[in-house]
Amino acid sequence: MDIKVHKTDLPDDLNIGNRVAIDCEFMGLNFQRDKLCLVQISSGNSDAHIIQLDRSEYNAPVLKKILSDNSIKKIFHFARADLTFIKRYLLVDVNNIEDTKLQSKLARSYTDKHGLKDLIKEFVGIDISKQYQSSDFGGELSQAQIKYCANDVLYLHKINDALTKILKREKRFHLYEDCLKFINTRVNLDLASFSDDIWSH
Repeated sequence: MDIKVHKTDLPDDLNIGNRVAIDCEFMGLNFQRDKLCLVQISSGNSDAHIIQLDRSEYNAPVLKKILSDNSIKKIFHFARADLTFIKRYLLVDVNNIEDTKLQSKLARSYTDKHGLKDLIKEFVGIDISKQYQSSDFGGELSQAQIKYCANDVLYLHKINDALTKILKREKRFHLYEDCLKFINTRVNLDLASFSDDIWSH
């Protein structure tokens, strides 16, 4: 695995390709209080680039260009949370999205386990540790934290491909595509403090 940590932004000569996996780490889950700390990105070639953002100004033009480039496919796991923090702090709308958690909920109706750890175990055959999921990502990163962050993007390409096959086989892919069209609206609802299910009675 090729894992690199970058301060504030990606290098401008990095060729990341046109299909990337992306994940984020925050100081907590309240986007109004807890800041976006890290963005991890992988081209799918056993690489992980971890960007430690400058939380005083969030000046990351190379990363923002990738996120806003509609010709680049971005694979997330639970895109709703990541996109909310990205829009709040990086001020970027992200399109051309895949979401492996959403895929899993539509494809894997044989289970109620849709976490990334479960998907990696089923489709990659590796049992990763989530010990550092709740840790301080705002300071210097330990090697264990770096490995944890890398694991969150290293396997998303393979999982995305596997779940796409199931969705198409079970004739649910059109439902998934329709759900994806709503993601940015769901993010905007969250940012506007409408966090509940607006379809409920």
